[in-house]
Amino acid sequence: MNTSYDVKFWEIQRRKDRKTLSFLVRWTVARKTRSKSFRTKGLAESYLSDLRQAAKAGEGFDVATGLPLSMLDAEPPSGPTFLGFAQTYVLSRWRTSAARTRETDVYGLLSLVPALVADLPNRPQESDMREVLRSHALLPKDRRGELPHALAPALAWLEKASLPLADLQDPRVTRTALEAISVTFTGKDAAANTVRRKREVLHHLLELAVEQKELPANPLHAIKWTPPKAAGTIDPRTVVNPEQARALLAAVPTVGRTRGERLHGMFACMYYAALRPEEAAGLRRQNCDLPEEGWGLLTVEKARPQANKRWTNSGETHDSRGLKHRAKDDTREIPIPPVLVAILRAHIDRYGVAGDGRLFRTSKGRPFSSSAYSGVWQEARRRAFTAEQVASPLASRPYDLRHAAVSLWLNAGVPATEVAKRAGHSVDVLLRVYAKCIEGQRSHANRQISDALDD
Repeated sequence: MNTSYDVKFWEIQRRKDRKTLSFLVRWTVARKTRSKSFRTKGLAESYLSDLRQAAKAGEGFDVATGLPLSMLDAEPPSGPTFLGFAQTYVLSRWRTSAARTRETDVYGLLSLVPALVADLPNRPQESDMREVLRSHALLPKDRRGELPHALAPALAWLEKASLPLADLQDPRVTRTALEAISVTFTGKDAAANTVRRKREVLHHLLELAVEQKELPANPLHAIKWTPPKAAGTIDPRTVVNPEQARALLAAVPTVGRTRGERLHGMFACMYYAALRPEEAAGLRRQNCDLPEEGWGLLTVEKARPQANKRWTNSGETHDSRGLKHRAKDDTREIPIPPVLVAILRAHIDRYGVAGDGRLFRTSKGRPFSSSAYSGVWQEARRRAFTAEQVASPLASRPYDLRHAAVSLWLNAGVPATEVAKRAGHSVDVLLRVYAKCIEGQRSHANRQISDALDD
């Protein structure tokens, strides 16, 4: 046990934010702020008197709980620990969250929970703590398997060492949390988007704590902390031109025995219709109007994002979900050019469709995993590109086909409202994200400005 004699006390404060517990006792132990609320001033004064007498008698105060040793055993818990409330937070969002959102929530907490602990002996390995949180402690009880014997000590230590949630009212504790989400598990600076997502998890958790009256206010609002700036636009270096896109799509069917051929239509949908990978994975025959001549139409209504089985409702790697940023049963219509119509007709003629109408699946009828189609894509890049292009960011991910499609439409002069409708964006997000990919308009803009100056 870590004890300290560095103890200071504040005067009792009247709390106006609660109807019942309205008197606050505050003190510090080893410069860490502690607090406890009481219904009446008399109870608060009695408690503060006990603390003062213990300090005057020369008792050591436990740093982890903030209590003198004489009060340690008799003191009941005063609110949840951070780990306990993290479990509440995950459970509160589980039913309404998509699988990837559940995974993101837990991923953020894997950094936070091990950081917000007392300095107790026998700290487990970081990897053991993350594994027990990921596979057991931060799952709903009906999702938990049997806890491996080797991980039981790590869970017991975390439950004992986890700081009280109320400790985050101390700015130093809150900064500890922010520092934890700013680095990777290996201690390197985390990517800006990763930091942003993890901070969102912490923010939402603390907002829930305020809502449930566990905290008087969100401690993040009192911290002056600037997150790393995340890139909000598409990198133009990733965007292929039509000739490069055609070369990539032509290389895809040559990869593997049948895998590349089965994925050719899926990649083509990403480029010619700007589908997200999960939207292409969920595309069904009944969503496709494929005339023998001319333009066709895709009516996108479902997406099948991939996630670990522990996060999905179905227990499979792919859950069927509504479209991103849209109401549950909303759809999106995308006119498609004759070249994509021909590709999809040929795919259906050769491979048919799954029992539920899905177009793209393995030879065993399963959805393609992201690792499978990413592997095919990387091999297609090696076959279609020069060595210099392969080493560059150019179309480094299948998702970049969607970026190329949207960039092509915008540069072709298609109105932003129509592009946004087809791509499933709002207009403001579309123009902000693709601002660097809109080319060929500088000369036109210069002429307009010159004309205005000459008037």
